Amino acid sequence: MNVDKSLVVYPESYVVLDIETTGFSAENDEIIELSAVKVVDNKVVDEFSQLVDPQRYLSTHIINLTGISQEMLVGMPNIKEALAEFVEFISDNMIMGHNVTFDIGFINNKLQKHYNTTLDNDYIDTLAIARKFLPDLKSKKLGSIATYFKFNTDGMHRGLKDCVVTNMCYQKFLQMHKESQLQQVNALGLTF
Repeated sequence: MNVDKSLVVYPESYVVLDIETTGFSAENDEIIELSAVKVVDNKVVDEFSQLVDPQRYLSTHIINLTGISQEMLVGMPNIKEALAEFVEFISDNMIMGHNVTFDIGFINNKLQKHYNTTLDNDYIDTLAIARKFLPDLKSKKLGSIATYFKFNTDGMHRGLKDCVVTNMCYQKFLQMHKESQLQQVNALGLTF
């Protein structure tokens, strides 16, 4: 993954992704949920969510954080099987996520291990956008931003809900961007 693949543009078509994991180390921990929401012209058109059997026990902390229990993962596909479908869903679309380099790093670690490849999609990180538009907001965590915008945060720390909330926050940032552009144009006295 190239760091310079992060773009400073505001696309209207993209795939928001989020994963849940057994911990913070892409090398030593496993993915337990892969989720994504496909957006075309700022409208959600499809979604993907798959629990993944990590073939290890979950810590109490992860169970409490995500609400994903060991029992929920019984009979679920392993990461190799789940990744194949997930990558097909993402295709060559632009990727978006909150602190998305964490998710991409995990996904690429598993793709490299099982398929000797990595994602090469351009991506946008809503954490970086939040730093621009909400500089005074103390915490830039997704839940804090959602609360700031008065979005419903029930069920967060599950992949699909986090994708939906990330998209809602991005749409708000997109609106703020368009308003700031309009203010700049008006300040210069330009008309189109």
